[in-house]
Amino acid sequence: VEYNPLAGKVAPLANFVAVLETEKTPALILGTSSDRIGTPDGQSFYATLSKSLERETGLPVAPYVGIAYGTYEKRARLIGGLNVYFDKNWSSTVIYDGVKIHPLVNYTRGRHQFGFMLANSRKPGFSYSVSF
Repeated sequence: VEYNPLAGKVAPLANFVAVLETEKTPALILGTSSDRIGTPDGQSFYATLSKSLERETGLPVAPYVGIAYGTYEKRARLIGGLNVYFDKNWSSTVIYDGVKIHPLVNYTRGRHQFGFMLANSRKPGFSYSVSF
């Protein structure tokens, strides 16, 4: 669940790993969240493919690409990003939401992840998520 202060609403936020990543194939992740960062209202529904390329490149990176439909503008957009893993607890993610770029630094402890974000690459923000 997330709160959008621009809209004054609480909205569902969920990711579901529909297909696990294997050595040869990417993961398929389905999800929903508020619409793009900065939109005053709306819900987003998305599907992404992600794959760790560490075995192939020797670098601790995992790109992802997908499509998201946003109800605020009633349109689909290509989305993507890159996860970079520094160690078992620290990582960085660059998110492209189809319009703007949002870099994050993440700290993971068990099932919990804390993040510092620069929304639109300039406005600071924080995130928290839990996996189960």
